[in-house]
Amino acid sequence: MVRLGVTDPLRWLRQGFGDFRAAPGIGLFYGCCFWAMAAVLALVFRNKPEYVMSIASGCLLVGPFLAMGLYEVSRRRELGIQPELGASITCWDKHVRSMGMLVMVLIVLELLWGRASLVVFAVFFNTGMPSTTGVMRAIFNPENIEFVLVYLLVGGIFAMLVYSTAVVSIPMILDRDTDAISAAITSIRVVFANPITMLWWGLLITLLIALALLTWGAGFLVIGPLLGHASWHAYRGAVRWREAEDDDVEPAVAAPAQTT
Repeated sequence: MVRLGVTDPLRWLRQGFGDFRAAPGIGLFYGCCFWAMAAVLALVFRNKPEYVMSIASGCLLVGPFLAMGLYEVSRRRELGIQPELGASITCWDKHVRSMGMLVMVLIVLELLWGRASLVVFAVFFNTGMPSTTGVMRAIFNPENIEFVLVYLLVGGIFAMLVYSTAVVSIPMILDRDTDAISAAITSIRVVFANPITMLWWGLLITLLIALALLTWGAGFLVIGPLLGHASWHAYRGAVRWREAEDDDVEPAVAAPAQTT
């Protein structure tokens, strides 16, 4: 059984960067798509903040299909096949049923997250609902420390649910044409079998996304495709397939590395 260690996420990033360098034009195409999504979210937040969750749901619908295109590039390189932009754009068409089901699960989780956030605002925010210009100042008001703690706790729980469900399920659907439920369960098993490594991987993803946002979204030109390619290698490193004699297959989830 494969064991995951804390250095594996760095290896996944290195392998992902190798995929990006091998097909930079395709990577930049998807990077521009991720940048555009970030720009739309920022524009809506400034002008119509009440629609942010709706637009975020749309991004959550489109994002996995964009990521699948990057997984296809990495998959083709792994098989020694020349990556093609056209093939990466249409790679999801044979898996639309499973992808649709998984995306619906993710959207439901996000909508529940948004509803829970509104409840936390209503119950714990002590200085009145802030405007978009003063939201950061209002949040870090000492009177709202209880709100900040509860909001982070609730947000962390939902973020962990979304992350655990999606971290390897989408590349697994592309690779094995698995149904959405089996892919989601395997993804959750990976996280629970390797909590330290997968939490470290999630932290790296969060830090890189934050870095991209600090550059007004321009960082997504490189960070978007880098994370997409690296996520494929995370799946390949965390899940191994055992071929049975009767040609049935079942996933073997990587176990945590043992320390001596």
